[in-house]
Amino acid sequence: MSQYLLSIYHGQGAPYASEDEIAEVVRDVGEFNQRLQHDGVWVFANGLQPASEGTRVVDGMTGTTPLVTDGPYLETKEHLGGFWIIDVDDLQTALDYAQHGSRACRRKVEVRAFEPAADRAPR
Repeated sequence: MSQYLLSIYHGQGAPYASEDEIAEVVRDVGEFNQRLQHDGVWVFANGLQPASEGTRVVDGMTGTTPLVTDGPYLETKEHLGGFWIIDVDDLQTALDYAQHGSRACRRKVEVRAFEPAADRAPR
């Protein structure tokens, strides 16, 4: 089994057009989350606050005092809005789940495998 990050991307501005659409997305994502849990592939999932609420930290790599600033790390047209972490057999299975997740949240979903961790216990 391998773990994959399914990242949900939002555009700038309001993430959804109406309160009705938000209610539909909440319902559909809830059903998708239940499916992941039922299938035994769920590791973790959550939504994120808007990128504008983020805080950047530069750790003082140049020997200076760490710098902390408000706002997103990058000024982009799209930003990470949420994610799922799943544990599945292969990339194709992760892509299949991502397709269903994208349909549920009505957003683009990027699929990326985690690097194998030497200290991660097998499931």
